[in-house]
Amino acid sequence: MGGAAPARRVALRVLRRVDDGAYADRAFTAEANRFELDPRDRQQAQRLVFGTVQMRRTLDWLIDGAAERPDRIEPGVRDVLRLGTYEIIASDGTPDRAAVDQAVHLARMLPGHRDRAPARGGLVNAVLRRIASEGPARLAELGPADSALVNSFPDWIADGLVRSLGQDDANAVMAAANMPSESAVRWNPLRGPRAELEQEIPAWHGDPLLPEALVLDEPFALEDSAAFASGLVMGQSRASMIPARALDPQPGERILDMCAAPGAKATQLAALADGKAEIVAIEMHASRASGLREMAERMGAPMTVIDGDAREVEIPGGLFDAVLVDAPCTGTGVLASRPDARWRRREEALAPLVEIQQGLLNRALTLVKPGGRVVYSTCSLLREENEDVVRASGGEIEDLTARFPGMASPDLPGALRLLPHVNGTDGFFVARLVGR
Repeated sequence: MGGAAPARRVALRVLRRVDDGAYADRAFTAEANRFELDPRDRQQAQRLVFGTVQMRRTLDWLIDGAAERPDRIEPGVRDVLRLGTYEIIASDGTPDRAAVDQAVHLARMLPGHRDRAPARGGLVNAVLRRIASEGPARLAELGPADSALVNSFPDWIADGLVRSLGQDDANAVMAAANMPSESAVRWNPLRGPRAELEQEIPAWHGDPLLPEALVLDEPFALEDSAAFASGLVMGQSRASMIPARALDPQPGERILDMCAAPGAKATQLAALADGKAEIVAIEMHASRASGLREMAERMGAPMTVIDGDAREVEIPGGLFDAVLVDAPCTGTGVLASRPDARWRRREEALAPLVEIQQGLLNRALTLVKPGGRVVYSTCSLLREENEDVVRASGGEIEDLTARFPGMASPDLPGALRLLPHVNGTDGFFVARLVGR
């Protein structure tokens, strides 16, 4: 694409694919591999893609206010404008002039009749120069009532976060969702000593609560590494490691993971029990169940995988010592790593999800031995999916807060609520109940 930098060329290709329905993270991986981006360009391209997709509502508001006929802007040109606007308002490292110049190059090289190139370039130049001049002042005029627009969230998610967390924490969660997410991996002791993994990862720091966690301090091509191929490591946020730790599986126990795919928590359960627990993992979708079996084999995590709906599928072998319910949810705590998720979620899907969550937890309490352990977790921060579901179960809640300091839910004594801006990792909810 002419004078456009490789990172921006890849970013635009991904945005065009997202417009056609592709998932941003998957499309980015495919395009970055196709262009064979070096690590620095890959990191820049990912930042541009994720930021532009996440901030789409705010970017479109600025573009529509700067263009004379916003309804006449071609889809490809709008993606160029989104990309350029994002660099202008959110990138500290790119001068406005450079962002405009690169966007003009991209616009001129869009597919179509060659005669359209000058007009497209001229439109992009004019709109972006106006945004560079007037955009900061327009954004500064927005107030507390405009938090959904400022943070580029659908109104229903923003309202739900405010209702669940209060205005200040909701605003901070939304702001954190537009920043790069934590990059962390989990060491798998079933495949070798931690020292082998530490030698391959260039820069990292640990977490005293999670000996298996390594937080990466610089880019690392995880899936191209020897450690990944051997099953010694997998990508997993620290928040996602808390539910298995809260369940505390022991050698010789019978453990059930009711919503197991893709397998991060199921394989962690196996590792925490030194590969000596009987792990039963349930997955509704056959293709995901197949992927779970492959992951378990690669990571040396012995388990039995059952295809079916965990609310009703037959599970032979009697009651369990411990059950994990990592329930399907809206994912409002992990939007930083899933850039287009906020635009794919629908408010009308919340009530059916809550019904599924309640059904899973209620079944779990029938499958665990009296006095056994049930952990209910989600990567959502909406009260309806978390505290309300646990209360509705009528189960006795065990106190996790002493073991996991700084994570207490203020709305449900004993349960945990992790917030990205407080805990530096994904947003999560975790509660442990006693088998009755």
